Amino acid sequence: MAKKKKKSVSKIKVTLVKSVNRRTKQHRSCVGGLGLRRIGHSVIVDDTPEIRGMIDKAYYLLAVEEEA
Repeated sequence: MAKKKKKSVSKIKVTLVKSVNRRTKQHRSCVGGLGLRRIGHSVIVDDTPEIRGMIDKAYYLLAVEEEA
């Protein structure tokens, strides 16, 4: 059998810039699912449709940058 080539997945850096206090449960869950814990905390995650959906849900709390 032929080996499948792995796709090169790009990375994005996500930073929490606003508090999750007094936000909806879904938005808090999305921020937590991204691995963000406190204001100013950044994580580097794969750029997948699932991650993009989580970012779109709570876009007003986050800053997103493309990683090279």
